[in-house]
Amino acid sequence: MNNKQSGFIAYSFAGVAIMLVLLVIVNVIAGLVSLPRMDLTSERLYTLSDGTKDILGDLDTDVEIRFYATRDDRLMPAQLKNYIRHVEDLLNEYAQYANGHLKITKFNPEPDSDAADSAAMDGVTGQMVSIGESIYLGMAISMLDTTVAIPFLDPQRETLLEYDLTRAITQVVVEDKPVVGVMSALPVFGQQPNPMMMQMGQAQQQPPWFIIGQLQQDFEVREVPLASETIDSDLDLLVLIHPKDISQGAQFAVDQYLLGGGKVVAFLDPLAIVDQTPNPNGNNMMDPPPSSSNLDSLLAAWGLEFDTSKVVADRSFAREIAFQRGAQPQMQPCFLFVDEQGINSSDVVTSQTDQLMLPFPGGFTGTPAEGLEQTVLLHSTEQSQLVDAFMARLSGEQVLKDFKPSDKEYDLAMRLTGQFKTAFPEGKPGAAAEEEDLDSEDPQPPAPEAIKESAEGATVLLFADADFLFDSFGVSQQNFLGARMVQLLNGNVPLVQASIEQMAGDERLISVRGRATMNRPFTKIRQMQDVARDNYQAKINELEEKKREAEQKINDIQRTRQDANQGQRFVLTPEQQAELEKLKETNKEVAKELKEMRRNLRKDVDSLQNRLRWANIAAVPALVTLFGLFSAYRKSKKTAAR
Repeated sequence: MNNKQSGFIAYSFAGVAIMLVLLVIVNVIAGLVSLPRMDLTSERLYTLSDGTKDILGDLDTDVEIRFYATRDDRLMPAQLKNYIRHVEDLLNEYAQYANGHLKITKFNPEPDSDAADSAAMDGVTGQMVSIGESIYLGMAISMLDTTVAIPFLDPQRETLLEYDLTRAITQVVVEDKPVVGVMSALPVFGQQPNPMMMQMGQAQQQPPWFIIGQLQQDFEVREVPLASETIDSDLDLLVLIHPKDISQGAQFAVDQYLLGGGKVVAFLDPLAIVDQTPNPNGNNMMDPPPSSSNLDSLLAAWGLEFDTSKVVADRSFAREIAFQRGAQPQMQPCFLFVDEQGINSSDVVTSQTDQLMLPFPGGFTGTPAEGLEQTVLLHSTEQSQLVDAFMARLSGEQVLKDFKPSDKEYDLAMRLTGQFKTAFPEGKPGAAAEEEDLDSEDPQPPAPEAIKESAEGATVLLFADADFLFDSFGVSQQNFLGARMVQLLNGNVPLVQASIEQMAGDERLISVRGRATMNRPFTKIRQMQDVARDNYQAKINELEEKKREAEQKINDIQRTRQDANQGQRFVLTPEQQAELEKLKETNKEVAKELKEMRRNLRKDVDSLQNRLRWANIAAVPALVTLFGLFSAYRKSKKTAAR
């Protein structure tokens, strides 16, 4: 080895050693100095939102965060150890925007230690990982005598970490919670078990819906009877969830509450599948049909219509779904997976929502009445139409077969603002009859005069579906280390919370919640899949029609064998027998071709997905490899030239 080569090797090793030393120094400095995090994600998932910064900047009283985390490497899973560092980074960033009013204290709760006692007093419970061994990963937020605990920081809720922490800070800062009234025909507050089922030992008490539990953390939530004919004026917001069979008197109460300065959020539904009680014998055909809900008198006064016999079918939002375990998934165009094509990205409530699941929603039509301004929050695409609710429930494939896009977008959710006028210009329904029934010897105080128009601008939020609030359509719940863990499936729950908080709570939390889930749906792939289905659908329909005609003719010939009058069987002529055999053969060939056609459709869709998947996986490594080979080639050429 000559001196030139030896020097080259020595310099190379020296360069590597220097780089290692520099990396160590940079990491040590980064660990000692609190620097803002660099966020390279397009949705800025790791940058504090403006809402959080405003809330922290407005603190004028010290808030303490006690962070409990087990530091024992023997007990703490690697995933949770990495998550601890992420939480600590976020807490450090919070402190930078709190103007000295945020104190962060870290504890390592070991068995029988003061830190473990402090965690128990704060409501942070240990999660058992083995017999006699528990880990802690939670925090408590305190201001003066008020404490809010986050018992366990679930890594699956990482994108909600900022929201959970900011919400806890607002909870200890705000003295009085806003009051939200909930009026519903569904058991959203839970349900007591059926006494008959209790005797059989098969009954379980149904807990409140997850969304109700979430609202109870931020608001004082009151249950308002659906038959109420007056609404308390001290409610900051009235929420109607599937008001099935609501009376005119109750609609009048909602009308007067709104005109008197109240705010209303209504979730209506033309086909509420969560209001369907399964048949105890397991016969699905005997199940009672889903119910519908409307606010017909109020919507008419607001210039809107809501047809409860129709649901929105949208081919762009359709997905394959199996409604029963073990069943073959089928495309369901009325079970909408709404993505950015149907979400108003410019409105503060929906700007950060990326995907929703709406089972069999309806559609609002009409033009808002004079004095009202409409803001559409959710809508279908032009590849949609209104279909019969009964047919939509029976067969998604039949809906797709007969599908004819209306080239119209249907409103799935909207906000109405402005000067509302009463839907009951004649006053309370039935008031005249009630006065006639009053006993003259027992005079009653006169009823207050009905309000005819809102004194100030009022606001109403309308949704064309109520099912999407149900737990199964928005969250996944499971037991983890003895605690109930909840993972968001989509933006259903965050959207409802954001809507209610905008109307009744701190609006600054809305921008924080938007980080709940940021999926990236492959809209281009979906469009290509739709084209592939269109290419096959016409042929599939033709074959199915041909198959039905052959079966009908076979049945007709079979019926001629039976003499309707004497009950004797006819003997088919040779011509009839030949035609019957020919039809059976034709039917067999058509069924085979139809099966092959559907197989080819699935194959084309799967092939498209696989090509794009491999292109995404291999593209970057291939480019890097080519660039490396090209660089090596140029370097070798330069070396040879020397």
